[in-house]
Amino acid sequence: MDAEFNGTFITLGGFVDVDKYRYLYFVIFLTLYILILFTNGTIICLICIHRNLHEPMYIFIAALSLNSLLFSTAIYPKLCIDVLSKKQTISHSACMFQYCLYYSFAAADFLLLSAMAYDRYVSICQPLQYPTIMGKRTVIVLLTLAWFLPACEVVVATVVNSQQKLCDFTTRGIVCNNTIVKLHCVKSAFLTFYSLFVTMNVVVVPVMFILFTYTKIFIITYHSCAEVRKKAAETCFPHLMVLFIFLCLVLFDVVIARLESDLPKIVRLIMTLQIVVYNPLFNPIMYGVKMKAIWKHIKRLFCRLVNKII
Repeated sequence: MDAEFNGTFITLGGFVDVDKYRYLYFVIFLTLYILILFTNGTIICLICIHRNLHEPMYIFIAALSLNSLLFSTAIYPKLCIDVLSKKQTISHSACMFQYCLYYSFAAADFLLLSAMAYDRYVSICQPLQYPTIMGKRTVIVLLTLAWFLPACEVVVATVVNSQQKLCDFTTRGIVCNNTIVKLHCVKSAFLTFYSLFVTMNVVVVPVMFILFTYTKIFIITYHSCAEVRKKAAETCFPHLMVLFIFLCLVLFDVVIARLESDLPKIVRLIMTLQIVVYNPLFNPIMYGVKMKAIWKHIKRLFCRLVNKII
């Protein structure tokens, strides 16, 4: 019976003292999920409602918030169920599905940030051509590629992963990410090289493109007037901060997979929690506070809510 159970289900062994802190885990995860839904949902609604925010830059911010919602929904409901369960398990097929969603939405973040960098580059460096270049069709194409391209590439990796024979059925993680590679009986050379190929496509190339575009922006604004420099700083700083934080978290994910046996359990748990907490929660706070047009509508909404309560 145990052999049959273990052959069908994978145990998520990355939790620390879950029996002792079961309800604390649940309250923390549920609170974080609600905060992520509320903050990102607020950004999306404000951008959809207010016509002065119907510009490519804000549409990409809304897409980034939507992506954070989808990423979090693929993670947090399962975490809440796991901590309330006696055994933290997941079926192999469900694990592969979560793996696919996890990396598809994570990779989409980099491509969305690339689209935002391109939008800023055209807006600041080619302002007269901006309405022509960044039309509705261009925005739709960029959004489609940002979600469709990584999803197609990650699906291939997911299919290959799902066909690997498992010799272990207990991961050292709390979600189905790269930690499942350690369960394979034989390390797949194709999967290793294909993962590098996908990483180059959806991480390295977008990051290099973003750095290139912002370098061009800073060079041009350096020789411009103070007003142009101020505008560039206001719109580019949040994007660079989000990129920096997210890139660090992706490196954490790689560390978890490659150095898993060398890391204490509590360290792996903290690192994983950073991946699933910081970016979905950091994005709306950064854009909501640093982007003046969005922050203005947030303050108005807050004042209306306070007046109704009073």
